[in-house]
Amino acid sequence: MIPCVCFGSAGWVLTGEIEIGPPTCFAQFIMSAVGAPTAFVAPLGASPVRQHIPVAATQVKPTPAGSSAAPLLACGVAMAAGMKRQGRRHDKRIQCCAVAEKEKTTTVNERPVFPFSAIVGQAEMKLSLILNVIDPKIGGVMIMGDRGTGKTTTIRALVDLLPEIACVADDPYNSSPEEEEVMSQEVRDRKAAGKELPLNYKKVPMIDLPLGATEDRVCGTIDIEKALTQGKKAFEPGLLAKANRGILYVDEVNLLDDHLVDVLLDSAAGGWNTVEREGISIRHPAKFILVGSGNPEEGELRPQLLDRFGMHALIRTERDPELRVKIVESTRDFADDPVGFREKFLADNQEFASQILEAQGRLKEVKTSPEIARQISQVCSELNIDGLRGDIVTNRAARAYCAFDGRKEVTDDDVGKVITLCLRHRLRKDILDTMDSGDKVEKVFRAIFET
Repeated sequence: MIPCVCFGSAGWVLTGEIEIGPPTCFAQFIMSAVGAPTAFVAPLGASPVRQHIPVAATQVKPTPAGSSAAPLLACGVAMAAGMKRQGRRHDKRIQCCAVAEKEKTTTVNERPVFPFSAIVGQAEMKLSLILNVIDPKIGGVMIMGDRGTGKTTTIRALVDLLPEIACVADDPYNSSPEEEEVMSQEVRDRKAAGKELPLNYKKVPMIDLPLGATEDRVCGTIDIEKALTQGKKAFEPGLLAKANRGILYVDEVNLLDDHLVDVLLDSAAGGWNTVEREGISIRHPAKFILVGSGNPEEGELRPQLLDRFGMHALIRTERDPELRVKIVESTRDFADDPVGFREKFLADNQEFASQILEAQGRLKEVKTSPEIARQISQVCSELNIDGLRGDIVTNRAARAYCAFDGRKEVTDDDVGKVITLCLRHRLRKDILDTMDSGDKVEKVFRAIFET
């Protein structure tokens, strides 16, 4: 047990002890505060480390009191230094939270999610999704491949890894209490006026867009009658509002109406959605990671739309009999005992989550040398890629991969890991060319980077 102090943004101080488990484990925080009983969150792993580790808890944000017992929800990041793992020292970022006598509420058990670390194969899809989570400005990913290859399962599994986000409780857009770019105008005005923002914590939203969705369902609708009779902007938020700060998944995106795909891509790129009806305009944040999937046998996206997806992953049905048997057994075991199956992969999942969180924090420190940036642009030029999106996305993806690997300087190998995913869908179609677009990208990459 390590003594520590948490300083709140409102000026209050909590003192207590923190119990640090292995690097992949969450921390247990035992807190004492005036007028609040002891609080704790049980660690999600093996027994704690038997050594004293200095800990500083930061970014602790309480929610307003919600009952006479003054419940408190504090979330922070505990930095534990001095841990040794795999022969080298690590500074581990460990999510911790303290809950003091929360009101008794009726909770509905969520459907268990297949563990991300238990998914076999599909390396391109998993890497593309992880890099987009680390840097959402990459621009989303288009996943093309056979039916029944685990596309939706993989996306849900990745979302399950991510920590909860702080949202303004009475805001329909999942507005952040701190980041203005994902904050609605109403919340901005309230914050500027010094008003208190009630908070709650929720999982990163994942929104499925059904194939038959209308534009009003996607963008939201304005009640014209109420606007004219009462002078109020009565807005019913759509799926874009619900997807703010999360992931919007569109299955069979190649069968979606082109104008809806345009709307999705515009919102994903700009981070805002604007709805205009009969001279009334509503604007709200819609910053999300757009993930589309489809079967190439059912039709392709127009090149203009395909180019606006940051990355393009190809997935194929696994042909190795041993791997197919492993997938079948894992699916059966999860269906028979979801909780027990998840426990087997708990440590691996926590390691993935920790690695992603660290990469997000490290991303701003990652640098790309001018020579590597020039070579990336040379590859794009040699491939006759229109526009500069290919250059921009490849640079971003290489930085995200470098951060995910725990480094701060982009190497040629980082570029090689991502360049095919970033460029293959941007090549011009040539019916006389028999070479696969991915192979063509790799050939030009080797010619430029390995000489």
